[in-house]
Amino acid sequence: MLEGSLLKQLVDGRAEPDTTPLNYGVYYKNTLVALCHALEDCILTSGSAPLVITAFQRGKWYLEEADRYSAIADKAQQIVIMAASEAGFHDHPTSQRQNVALVDLAPSDPVAEEWHLMILSPDYTAMVLCQELSVADYGPGGVPEHDLERKFYGFWTFDSALVSQTVELAIAHVGRYNSDLQAQLADQLTTLKQENPALQSDAPATVSNTVTQVVHYLQNSRNDLRGNLAFSLVEDLEQNLVSNELQAFLRMAQLVDFSDPINPLAASEVVSLLEMMGQLLDLPAWQLQRLRLAGMLHRIAPAPDLATLANDGPSCPLIPEVQALRLMPRLRAVAAIIAHQGERWDGSGYPAGLTGDAVPLESRMLSLVAEFQRRVAEARHGQDVADGNMAVLGEVLGTCQAEAGEQWDPKLVEILGLMVMGLQQGMSLPTIPTKITLGSGLLNPDVADQTSVFPAASEMLPR
Repeated sequence: MLEGSLLKQLVDGRAEPDTTPLNYGVYYKNTLVALCHALEDCILTSGSAPLVITAFQRGKWYLEEADRYSAIADKAQQIVIMAASEAGFHDHPTSQRQNVALVDLAPSDPVAEEWHLMILSPDYTAMVLCQELSVADYGPGGVPEHDLERKFYGFWTFDSALVSQTVELAIAHVGRYNSDLQAQLADQLTTLKQENPALQSDAPATVSNTVTQVVHYLQNSRNDLRGNLAFSLVEDLEQNLVSNELQAFLRMAQLVDFSDPINPLAASEVVSLLEMMGQLLDLPAWQLQRLRLAGMLHRIAPAPDLATLANDGPSCPLIPEVQALRLMPRLRAVAAIIAHQGERWDGSGYPAGLTGDAVPLESRMLSLVAEFQRRVAEARHGQDVADGNMAVLGEVLGTCQAEAGEQWDPKLVEILGLMVMGLQQGMSLPTIPTKITLGSGLLNPDVADQTSVFPAASEMLPR
């Protein structure tokens, strides 16, 4: 990371222990363009007037987007555009708007090597924070000839507190060039914090809509790659786009967990429990892979009100967050798992009222494990885990056993009992890889949607 860059300042200034992991990645410019367009366009529908701070490296890159920024200026409270000045930088009509401020970066300024987009308002926050790879980082092949194949290192997020922290750094950096603008931006930031002191109460509906928008833009960018002879790295570009479609959903799930003061570790603990149960069931690797993803994402689709739920068929429940997952063909099987996590063994659940073995195996596993984890988290909240955790596991297991045959698959409850016994005797939960990929055909929808992957309950006991 470049000394003096906003990315380096953010990383160096973060408080420990770090509660918001930064999911770093390498992004092609093609991916960043699609991602930023999606996040920018959400400003037009968010219903709030955000503070927007962006860095374009060079003035010519801003000029390519200046017409878009004119529409954004109609909605934004203030836009700040940082770039190394070039011909036309100050002359475009967007640059003349009252709520648009330009900052001419010095060529030696490390921020001139960065790509930023910060959107901060009480009800919609998003950020892209990246810097371009150095010539040495590109390796023997050197800097790509095609502009959209250039690479950037950094991360993107919806986390409001993180966006607010970075905006403060950006405002301080602006002060090196324009102290009056710095003071104006500081006042605007103070007002935003007064409207939402924590700046971390992200509305799930807003985030969900934004994620859907991001996925649409990334998919459209993938479609534009097909048959485009101008690119030399088409497969790499497409994989980068696909990876960020998945990351969009994972970031939304992360926000759901972070906003829960009682159960902020739900996703990671559910994934570990699913891994343990899947190993006891001797499930194949591809099925364990999609179970991990379902566990990570299971809280992005909250249980709907049964009284208002549409009369959907078992293959297409109209739950908005699940529909968003179905935008990715490779996640359709995961979407089905999450959609049916509200089914009950006795057929009285949602969305399709499936009974017994008709409920997909992974959905049966997810619903049981997620509810077990939730009850344990609530029971141990506010008590000394070291003293009472083992007893809590037994007590919560007992409630699940009492519901076997009605809400839960009895055979899965038996397996959960084996897991609890092992945990009480000192067994550790499996360590789950932090990197999730879509490779190796593990999430191939043609494989994942076959009914044969859902064994009957009588086939599930460990051999």
